Amino acid sequence: MAGHSKWANIKHKKQRTDAQRGKIFTKIGKEIAVAVRHGGPDPDSNARLKDLIAKAKANNVPNDNIERSIKRASGDIDADNYEEIVYEGYGPGGVAFIVQALTDNRNRTAGDVRHLFDKYGGNLGTSGCVTFMFDQRGQFIIEKTEGFDEDKLMLTALEAGALDVVGEDEYYEVITEPGDFSSVLDALEKEGYKFETAEVAMIPQTTTALKDEEMIENMEKLIERLEDHDDVQNIYHNWEQPED
Repeated sequence: MAGHSKWANIKHKKQRTDAQRGKIFTKIGKEIAVAVRHGGPDPDSNARLKDLIAKAKANNVPNDNIERSIKRASGDIDADNYEEIVYEGYGPGGVAFIVQALTDNRNRTAGDVRHLFDKYGGNLGTSGCVTFMFDQRGQFIIEKTEGFDEDKLMLTALEAGALDVVGEDEYYEVITEPGDFSSVLDALEKEGYKFETAEVAMIPQTTTALKDEEMIENMEKLIERLEDHDDVQNIYHNWEQPED
């Protein structure tokens, strides 16, 4: 069930409107700008930038956009003004949330995020209140296609340093330690694999299911409103989303 809901959620994100995709491109561009300002424009010597390029490609950001973001960031003094903030809390039904933001106004962003949690039946907590329920891992999601060679994928990923390769009905999930993400990325790209997801993420150790329809509706609205917020970069939660 968890596998099905994860895949449904990934496909849903891929099918967003042009306006929503444009917002995703902008957010990843902001992350790239900060990475370039802190570590330089060369992904070979800037591991964070290299990881973000993989994330951008998995989100269908065109190569031209990625290159423009890197060039623009090299001279973008505004990137220095962004502060990275992590919010932790609980959504409806006690679902654990981690919200990562890049902001030039800490008070504005904190107020907005707190308001959204309060509005949809959740609450923000203190730093560290839910982090222990997640593991930071490199994560690749690869769609199963006709003639897919599972043994080859597993051999390639594990030899490159992956922790595990898990097969579901419609996709494979490759998990790595954060520090091994780039080496596994290089090995998989060399073999021609295309990713539905490629990022260093916060993966929940356990999931929480919701039965109450109002709670489910509020969860969906909370996630949607957080995703729409310009300062919010990444959202991680342990909600076991229902199948479509």
